[in-house]
Amino acid sequence: MNQPAAPAQIRIDFVSDVSCPWCAIGLNALQQALGKLDGEVHADIHLQPFELNPRLPAGGEDATEHLMRKYGSSAQEVEANREMLRERGNSVGFSFDLERRSRIYNTFDAHRLLHWAELEGRQLALKHALLKAYFTDGEDVGAHATLVRLAGAVGLDPTRAGEVLARNEYAGEVRKQEQYYLERGINSVPATIINDQHLISGGQPVEIFERMLRSFAQA
Repeated sequence: MNQPAAPAQIRIDFVSDVSCPWCAIGLNALQQALGKLDGEVHADIHLQPFELNPRLPAGGEDATEHLMRKYGSSAQEVEANREMLRERGNSVGFSFDLERRSRIYNTFDAHRLLHWAELEGRQLALKHALLKAYFTDGEDVGAHATLVRLAGAVGLDPTRAGEVLARNEYAGEVRKQEQYYLERGINSVPATIINDQHLISGGQPVEIFERMLRSFAQA
């Protein structure tokens, strides 16, 4: 009797920002696609840093004003985009409450904590907690108190999390990774990179991720 083929092993680098709504959609869709490929593909996911707004001050900026200025959008266009995000989020099981998300924050410290969380084996859990805290609960994901609480909620040591933040640990490593992807032409996110060779751009639907992941795994 023939034994079933072992799952294809792939590495996925998911380049994203905590304040990127399409990254929340894309990560959920990616993981749902991998669930459909269970037995065919085994993925090792690494979350890589990208900052949409690296120059934001502490306390952030009003979300609507920021989006109108950055993209030249009207208030009506911003609201229409929010409604589209709600629908796409619902399709992959992610809840956007963009009325509560009233401000856009600097996310560099969140990326430092995510770097540490990967070393501790809790990176994906912390990423999901950060996305929910920001887009569903409207929390300040640049505030150290929020970051420490979320770290503790996903099983990380909150005392150590506070030390990482207070001591500016992993700042160099995060900057290096950000520059690495910028130099390779990644200037919008999410960017899903398979085996350091294939790029899937944007928050694609589950079916697109499933089809492309299968083709890359079989290549």
